[in-house]
Amino acid sequence: MNLSVRKSIVRCVAVVVLLAAGPVWAENWPQWRGPNFDGTSSETNLPDTWSKTENIAWSTKMPGQSASTPIIWGDRVFTTSVNKSKDLLAMCLDAGGGKILWSDKAGKDRRTAGALHNMASPSPVTDGKSVFFLFGTGDLVAYDFKGRRLWSRDIEKDYGPFILKWGYGSSPLLYKGKVYVLVLQNKQSGTYGVKGHRGKVVDSYLLALDASSGKTLWKHVRPTDAKGESTESYSTPLLCRIGGHMEIVMHGGEFATGHDPETGRELWRWEFVPHNRQTWQRTVSSSVAGDGVIYFGRPRWRGLYAIRPSGKGRLKGGALVWKDEKYANDASTPLLYAGRLYVLCGKTKTIACLAAKTGKVLWSQKLDVKTQFRSSPTGADGKIYFTSMGGDVFVLQGGDEFKQLAKIEMKEKTCLSTISVSGGRLFLRTPGFLYCIASAAK
Repeated sequence: MNLSVRKSIVRCVAVVVLLAAGPVWAENWPQWRGPNFDGTSSETNLPDTWSKTENIAWSTKMPGQSASTPIIWGDRVFTTSVNKSKDLLAMCLDAGGGKILWSDKAGKDRRTAGALHNMASPSPVTDGKSVFFLFGTGDLVAYDFKGRRLWSRDIEKDYGPFILKWGYGSSPLLYKGKVYVLVLQNKQSGTYGVKGHRGKVVDSYLLALDASSGKTLWKHVRPTDAKGESTESYSTPLLCRIGGHMEIVMHGGEFATGHDPETGRELWRWEFVPHNRQTWQRTVSSSVAGDGVIYFGRPRWRGLYAIRPSGKGRLKGGALVWKDEKYANDASTPLLYAGRLYVLCGKTKTIACLAAKTGKVLWSQKLDVKTQFRSSPTGADGKIYFTSMGGDVFVLQGGDEFKQLAKIEMKEKTCLSTISVSGGRLFLRTPGFLYCIASAAK
């Protein structure tokens, strides 16, 4: 066999191997803020634009509304929904074609104070072997990838009803064989007409369960001197590296705190400045972290903060790296991408880009949109993706200057879900459909 023929055979074999291994190389999106907990993905060749018919790899009609973000692992997509009978559904779809592989009734939906979302708002989380669904009712169910129930828990039954005005919305966290559930709620058990433990002060807490059995490992009470609705949080706990070790970070009740993932023990606590206790300041957005700095917003557009927790116990003022009171977020979690912090302000319908290290505003832009934003921005392939409540999806070029690549009208209302990315594709959940979006070449 001559050398040229041998090289051709080697090239052909290499191509076959690459094609076969392609799906394995795809970066998964295992939890609501993606593989890095910051809203980013390393996927490339993502679409700049699409329509209801163009660049749609597939679309699958959903039984009902959900604000949860689609979770992807390999060839599986996991999402939640509510059907016409008010059943809360844990669902699994084929990532390649959108076929519903299994759907299980995990509880019953109930009304919230507002009509924006329901009890299917928390996003699932997976480790590639099992997938965990938490609902606003406290129903927590673990499945294998074939849809077989491994175990289930009723958190409200075990620890009392969730007391949050707008209904529980935090997503679970999974780390080293533990499932973490965060409940930051109102102290007064009778608030909002919620029954149970009437007249008693209710704890806020971080709960750790064994991922293989669902058994409670520990419950850490997380105190605050905030009052009323300001004690309540809808945010998801953040796993990040601080000072060479992993911590669970949360913010709510006018404090940010760091916790030991093994025991839940509080390692440090930082108070929002200035000390300004208000009654109606619930926390919605989650934290994001990078290079030892944690970024989060004070509720209801009262400031964007960056802190570096470098000590133990009650942190002093030196922990504050910078703050910005003009481009503050509320419902949307900031995106940390390529050294920049992208902040959506739903109230002013504005997006701002800040230098993550200094807080310097690189640009801000008022967006051409009628409705506010409740989803969070996603960063991948040098682009920024986010969706308005009215179903307008914006695609921006990431960088030090504002550049809008596209505005796509999905023509659905009350879009609350954040876009996820895997396998060179975008996954967009609207009230009516789950869309898989890909470039024309895909």
